[in-house]
Amino acid sequence: MSAISPGVATQPPPRPGALRVAARAVLRSTQGRVVLALLVAWIGYEAWLSWSAPGKIAEGIPTDRDKVHLLVTLPFPPERFHVMVFQRFGRVSGTDGNTIEVRGVQRTDVTRLARPYWVSRVEPLKP
Repeated sequence: MSAISPGVATQPPPRPGALRVAARAVLRSTQGRVVLALLVAWIGYEAWLSWSAPGKIAEGIPTDRDKVHLLVTLPFPPERFHVMVFQRFGRVSGTDGNTIEVRGVQRTDVTRLARPYWVSRVEPLKP
């Protein structure tokens, strides 16, 4: 005799979803774990850049203007690459030692300008 009463339908155990199956496959393979670790490291690095950028910006940047003039200090003398990166934000009007003058930067872009790891400090350009 069966322990199940007549007329009661039995359901098969639920099957794991496609996402769960894919996650298991990724975690079981060495390549999947390496890619996952690299992805987590990249996300952490990007989060650190975003978190540290506001701390590099000095007080005194005018808030009443749309465009500001800035001094961007690097821990080394800037090269052509760095000048080209800063030209995306405004006009580079010169360098002095480890500092680059960037004029006409949108106030909303100041944090983006301070985001690269090789920027030490961003401060307003004194007239």
